Amino acid sequence: MEIRGRNARRWSATPVLALTAALLVSLLGPADARAAQTAPAGPERPARESGAVYSYEDAIRESVWVDTGIDGDEDGRTDRVAVDIVRPREAALAGRDIPVIMDASPYYSCCGRGNENQKKTYDADGDPLGFPLYYDNYFVPRGYAFVAVDLAGTNRSDGCVDVGGRSDVQSAKAVIDWLNGRARAYGSRTGTQGVRADWTTGAAGMIGKSYDGTVANGVAATGVEGLRTIVPIGAISSWYDYYFAQGAPLYDSGPDWLSDYVESPEARSRCQAVQRRLVEGAPRTGDWTGLWTERDHVKDARSVRASVFAVHGMQDLNVRTKHLGQWWDALASAGVERKIWLSQTGHVDPFDFRRAEWVTTLHRWFDHYLLGYDNGVDREPMADVERAPGRWSTDRVWPPSGTAATTLRPGTGDVPGVGTLGTAPARPGATETFTDDPRRGETDWATDIDRPTPAKAGFTTRPLSRDLRLSGSATVTVTATPSTTSAHLSAVLVDLGPDTIRDYGAAGEGITTLTERTCWGASTASDSSCYRETAPRTADVGHTVFSRGWADLGTAGSPGRGRPLTPGTPYTLTIRLAASDHVVPAGHRLALIIGGTDRNLIDPPSTTPTLALDLARTAARLPLVGGPDALARATTGPAPSLGTAPESRPSGVVVPHRIPPIPGDRT
Repeated sequence: MEIRGRNARRWSATPVLALTAALLVSLLGPADARAAQTAPAGPERPARESGAVYSYEDAIRESVWVDTGIDGDEDGRTDRVAVDIVRPREAALAGRDIPVIMDASPYYSCCGRGNENQKKTYDADGDPLGFPLYYDNYFVPRGYAFVAVDLAGTNRSDGCVDVGGRSDVQSAKAVIDWLNGRARAYGSRTGTQGVRADWTTGAAGMIGKSYDGTVANGVAATGVEGLRTIVPIGAISSWYDYYFAQGAPLYDSGPDWLSDYVESPEARSRCQAVQRRLVEGAPRTGDWTGLWTERDHVKDARSVRASVFAVHGMQDLNVRTKHLGQWWDALASAGVERKIWLSQTGHVDPFDFRRAEWVTTLHRWFDHYLLGYDNGVDREPMADVERAPGRWSTDRVWPPSGTAATTLRPGTGDVPGVGTLGTAPARPGATETFTDDPRRGETDWATDIDRPTPAKAGFTTRPLSRDLRLSGSATVTVTATPSTTSAHLSAVLVDLGPDTIRDYGAAGEGITTLTERTCWGASTASDSSCYRETAPRTADVGHTVFSRGWADLGTAGSPGRGRPLTPGTPYTLTIRLAASDHVVPAGHRLALIIGGTDRNLIDPPSTTPTLALDLARTAARLPLVGGPDALARATTGPAPSLGTAPESRPSGVVVPHRIPPIPGDRT
């Protein structure tokens, strides 16, 4: 496979190992030189893995300012974004073009990146010294450049933060264009001396967690030429769905809060007009506006040319897996090459829950898509899913072949509010009633699943005789009659039975940070490759909420715009649940719970409604592996005995909570 450079200069996929031993010994340290001399080279043995043959200590470290072509701060000149670069000096001396790994972020100065909240550092002349995370330490010696971009309005960049809008996306897209000779860059923020990226093939891969991964999604959705792959980790696919769930507010603040949080002090003073537009364009009513259309990457998935390696925590209550599910499905429809890792953690980077396997897999992924190595990573199973803390399974495709949407229906039980869940429709006129109580949430509801309580309606299958796997995105269609003019609804799927899970509701969201450090790449005095190790933080539970969704009932007749309800009038609404992959084991029960305000996860409505569910017109469509046949097999025959269930309220998972504004981790 060939990689075409910006100037149409072709070069063999055989990497820097073809350099002469004499040149390597003169330029590299002894250990790196020995590694290069013993590695296979030559066209008869095409390389399958890039080796650490370049000196990290001697790498070129430089900054350029790329012209974005837009004037976000309206100061009369186009904005320039700061781009800090570290690349192997030997490649430059040998005239060998190299690919780029890029992380574009708003967090490099305000808040830091990674589990240890690292920030960029500079010397007295303003040249970069320290780069957050391990990407530079590990990949620069292997023949890559690492590029860290300050989004507009942050750190050393011009412009304003517009939270997922044109400025954010263009901040990174312009850098891709510069790497491919289509944009201009300068040696300083205000200077006129141009700088060319004459050292790169133009092939770029974007990576990043949360906000950074969201920018990668947005840039890929432009279809920009030169972006070969993206690795979004816990990333947003549509900014509306970060702040609202079908009209129900998820946070009590809007994107203006986040903009103010990450902007540099000087940007904050000059970007008040942008702040006003963020407030005006994102009303707390939850109505869909043009601001959200601009920040919806899902609708543009058909433009994606890059491959996508997506990583997400299935218990991420910050960037919920609804973002992953809708993005993944849209990419599948567009025929995009994809790979996925799903963990049991919350908002956690794979470097901190599966470190060795992650670095190895990411190395092979970039080698394939940026260096062109035929290492087979594109032919391996598409999905890795964490089944228990530290225990993983794989699937050739995801969701697995044979997965089919299967309808389950609620029915009345022997006591009010404690119903059944099966395939038979409820009798016409059957109802269940509950009253919204903002002091209660999904953990309370699941704990009280077998008791009548006023704030929820719960429905369960019989104990399963076989394992039942749900894989993908579910929906719950509800017909409800409110007693007041406003109402929010929650629907959650629960695995009722004992288990040991990652403690996603506790500090660390499923990991514990240890004191021991391991090193991943080369280091300098200013930039260490050594990071604190982690271990799973677990909890024994009596139930597990594994998928959830919320909505404002007022959007039933007008999606995207909430309207006052007419008390006593039934409304039908389909709630979209977050994507998941969960096995309900034999002996456990599957539950569907419908309630009002899910405490700490959505905000309550303006009134306190009582809602009557029409059970004959309420149903869940679940993505079951094996479809209806799997459900039939799992709900017939004897179920195994499980013994005594553990306490249902262990420390740390009592209340799955809204993520506080931890530096670098709110998005």
